Amino acid sequence: MQMIFQDPYASLNPRMTVGSIVSAPLEVHKIARGKEKRERVDELLELVGLNPEFVNRYPHEFSGGQRQRIGIARALALSPDLIICDEPISSLDVSIQAQVVNLLEDLQEQLGLTYLFIAHDLSMVRHISDRMAVMYLGKIVELADRDEIYLHPLHPYTQALMSAVPVPDPDISETRQRIILEGDIPSPANPPFGCNFNTRCPIAREICFQEEPAYREIKGKHWTACHFSEDFL
Repeated sequence: MQMIFQDPYASLNPRMTVGSIVSAPLEVHKIARGKEKRERVDELLELVGLNPEFVNRYPHEFSGGQRQRIGIARALALSPDLIICDEPISSLDVSIQAQVVNLLEDLQEQLGLTYLFIAHDLSMVRHISDRMAVMYLGKIVELADRDEIYLHPLHPYTQALMSAVPVPDPDISETRQRIILEGDIPSPANPPFGCNFNTRCPIAREICFQEEPAYREIKGKHWTACHFSEDFL
């Protein structure tokens, strides 16, 4: 397992060259040294679309998108099966975001990678995900295939999220029901008793303030944590 961090400006050591940054995992785990290490670094830089001649440059000499590519190369150094992507494009310009997402998809196809993608950008999540989990106050409230969650959400919080996704067709947009959640988000350190979402839920009933809902499979591979998910089937 390896990780791609959110901020490409803070996640690269400014005192290390690109070659040192990308080769660090190889040295720590004693995978390669000398010529073999240099060849592996060159291979990784080419894999993420960077010139291997950049190995002696420092992070401040690169753009945000290039820095994130360096971070991706570092994550790939040990040939992981799983990569945690912590909002890897949120700090990049919109024009660069698509390039990085396309790179991640190409690498996934080439190397057989699995990504755990953490993000707030719902349109990007739909583009890149196979399965999607929705979290509220640190707990998963719904898990299902991507299209299933977008088309048939079974948790009130997920429904509110999906109603906020912009639709390019103005005719469809006018007919959509926008769900506005009221109230403040409780502190994760001191969540409400019962269901975490009960202070803002539009369908909360007495049981929601008394019992925490079980996380259960409502239908094939579609899991939710709500007492009344069956009402939305």
